[in-house]
Amino acid sequence: MAIARKRQVSLTDTKYYHCISRCVRRAYLCGEDTFTGKSYEHRRQWVEDKLLALGKVFCIDVCAYAVMSNHTHVVLFVDDKKAQRLSDKAVIIRWHKLFKGTLLTQKYLQGDKLDKAQQLFLNQTTEQYRIRLADISWFMRILNEDIARKANREDKCTGRFWEGRFKSQALLDEAALGACMAYVDLNPIRAKMATTPEESNHTSIQKRIHLAKEGKQPKALIRFAGSPRKHMPKGLPFELTSYLELVELTGRCMREDKRGLIEHHHLPILERLNITPENWLTLTTQFSKVFKGAVGRPNSLTGYCEHLAIKRRISVSNCERLLA
Repeated sequence: MAIARKRQVSLTDTKYYHCISRCVRRAYLCGEDTFTGKSYEHRRQWVEDKLLALGKVFCIDVCAYAVMSNHTHVVLFVDDKKAQRLSDKAVIIRWHKLFKGTLLTQKYLQGDKLDKAQQLFLNQTTEQYRIRLADISWFMRILNEDIARKANREDKCTGRFWEGRFKSQALLDEAALGACMAYVDLNPIRAKMATTPEESNHTSIQKRIHLAKEGKQPKALIRFAGSPRKHMPKGLPFELTSYLELVELTGRCMREDKRGLIEHHHLPILERLNITPENWLTLTTQFSKVFKGAVGRPNSLTGYCEHLAIKRRISVSNCERLLA
């Protein structure tokens, strides 16, 4: 039986989550259908554009993504503190970028005067919107529904485009986060859709590499802020250059004509995360297979399960073997 989404998300333990959505139809609806010969490659851009657009509206930042032939991977950071800091007007404006809102929210933005009863209902609606702006389920719901409608309209059919529920994994520490991001960024190379990270279309790593050449980081993605410290600015707890080098060398190891070896002295990020090169290769090629549910070192996993009252710790042996 599937676990309720609210029992999988604990912002007390982590704000990072890995989400996967898969198509239900037999055809490769986000790629090229080998049976009919029809190409659906343009739909990858639909997913990428919608994903990055939602990142600007929601208080949820995109860390990594990869749009594959019949599924998508997304690593998200939930900035619930930002949602709480937003003014009521800012919350309503953001929500109206997605939906029409209610008659009261429209009147409020138009500057119409509201009586006490209307103001009470407006406050309740605003708080509901505020919660939704930091809700992964709402983020993925809007993303997937929009793509499904466009695809069905193009195919002139009805029915499901995606599986009923997206899968989500809590990433409980830096080791889990770094391994999952690299796994997502290297998906096209592992699937032999690209030979290098910079050639991996519709991925976060390609977007980061292109701007890194100019000494910049993508505004649509959460920034790499550097190594963790006491007064840590918002952003990923890694150095951008170290991460890009790590992904590049890992991608080389995945190629059949290259040795499966990563030298320690090339990857200081692995030393800090205390992950052996052998375990790293397993993590970045089989992350979704070896981990079901939350991912992190044993102590992080224990705290997460206690907070959500989860009795069964799935994949705990693999967490101990690969991350401990």
